[in-house]
Amino acid sequence: MSLSRPFGNGPLPPLGAAPDADLDDIDRRLLRRLGEDGRASYARLGAEVNLSATAVKRRIDRLRARGVVRGFTVVLDPGLLGWGTEAFVEVYCRERTPPEEILASLRQFPEVVAAWTVTGDPDALVHLRAADMRHLEAVIERIRREPGIQRSRSAVVLSRLIG
Repeated sequence: MSLSRPFGNGPLPPLGAAPDADLDDIDRRLLRRLGEDGRASYARLGAEVNLSATAVKRRIDRLRARGVVRGFTVVLDPGLLGWGTEAFVEVYCRERTPPEEILASLRQFPEVVAAWTVTGDPDALVHLRAADMRHLEAVIERIRREPGIQRSRSAVVLSRLIG
């Protein structure tokens, strides 16, 4: 699952923020709109940026070829699918646990939405979805029993503000 917008609710990074991107204002406007609605037609996008549908398609194809656009996805509503409980879990590993081992441990859990290695005290930050608090607790306990995992600290999401 991913956010519906590539850079949250804020503006896209300013021109020059990514030296290899070479994005102009029209590219940025197209990317913003695609982030809001990846199924928008070329004609609708073109009307919003004053280009023909063909010109929009060429720009998007060019952005895809350069890897700026890596794909299109569906944004699901986890609550309607029965996964209404959400948490972020800091994972603390035993000494010298490589990221590959953390990844291998976390990949087996369908409740893991995303995971990152991070700076600071925790070794990883894990985004979890579960049906309810009992399910969430069981998943966290199973993660804590994984070899290499020493302890965890959790924050349960109360409400979503952005994203």
